[in-house]
Amino acid sequence: MATTLQDTKPKSRYLILHMLCWAVLIVAPLLFHNSGDAWTATWHWYCRWLGNPLAYILVFYLNYLWIVPRFLLKKNDWKMFLLANLFAIIFGLLAIDLWHWVAVQLLPDLGNVMRKPRPNRAPRYFWATLIFILIIALAVAVRMIQRWQHIENARREAEAARTEAELSNMRNQLNPHFLLNTLNNIYALIAFDQEKAQTAVSELSKLLRHMLYENQQDFVPLYKEADFMRNYIELMKIRVTDHVKITTDISVSPNDTTPVAPLIFISLIENAFKHGISPQGSGEIDISLSQVDGDITCETHNTCYPKRGNDKSGSGIGLEQVSRRLELMYPDRYTWEQGKTADGKEYYSKITIKKEKS
Repeated sequence: MATTLQDTKPKSRYLILHMLCWAVLIVAPLLFHNSGDAWTATWHWYCRWLGNPLAYILVFYLNYLWIVPRFLLKKNDWKMFLLANLFAIIFGLLAIDLWHWVAVQLLPDLGNVMRKPRPNRAPRYFWATLIFILIIALAVAVRMIQRWQHIENARREAEAARTEAELSNMRNQLNPHFLLNTLNNIYALIAFDQEKAQTAVSELSKLLRHMLYENQQDFVPLYKEADFMRNYIELMKIRVTDHVKITTDISVSPNDTTPVAPLIFISLIENAFKHGISPQGSGEIDISLSQVDGDITCETHNTCYPKRGNDKSGSGIGLEQVSRRLELMYPDRYTWEQGKTADGKEYYSKITIKKEKS
């Protein structure tokens, strides 16, 4: 699999961070060391001391690149991890002494300084061992944090892919569901008013154009969704009688580009027409859509009549999809109030999508 530019960015950041940390460790003592030290000149002292940070780097990367990935991340074998680090510490201590010996052999002038009587090695080994243990703990911490970040990123990518797949599946379900409801409406018109049925087909073509080109996107401008709602309401008006009072208030600017999920409100309007008209062909339906300071509100009120047994206008999946889509696309950013009034004669539904915080 090819490595993308996005994949290399975290690795580059880690590499630069490592280099900066080790550069500070190696260079800082040379900048702040007192030249009046017992080992005389600062440069002589620094050349001898340089073996310590190099040994720390060696033990760190033994853990970071091999011991931790092999014994903790894969096998979770603490015994082998501790045994490997015991050898790593011994190896680090020997590396410090080896550095001292090589420095004496390669730098005779330095050797004259470093051949002076040296203090007891036991305290030096003790403190060096403590530092090695801290270095090992640091390597474990860095590796574990990187592993956690990798797992978390993978989880987020999997969640995003699952969410996208679920939304795509919903869109694929919503189109046939919406089309079925509308075709049922046109079918009912053909029996008593062919001219209205022809007008309905014309209106349906406008809606299908929106669904084909806009519904495949995650978000569309609010003015386009408002136009879709207007066209749908006009289509629904064709099949109802004059005894149904329909009030609409879609107060959205023609150039309002506030992003909104496509068809997110249409099921509310479908539901209002489905349950707001009595068998005798009367009822009241009120629909409003507005956007104030980035908050989008869609509200419907309708008289409440039980669904008739011969009503073929859908299977009831629309509102379930609205709820799920709101959870997926607007988590913690929406409210949905719905229910019947106290006398049971009116049903109301109000969705408010809050502006995303910057």
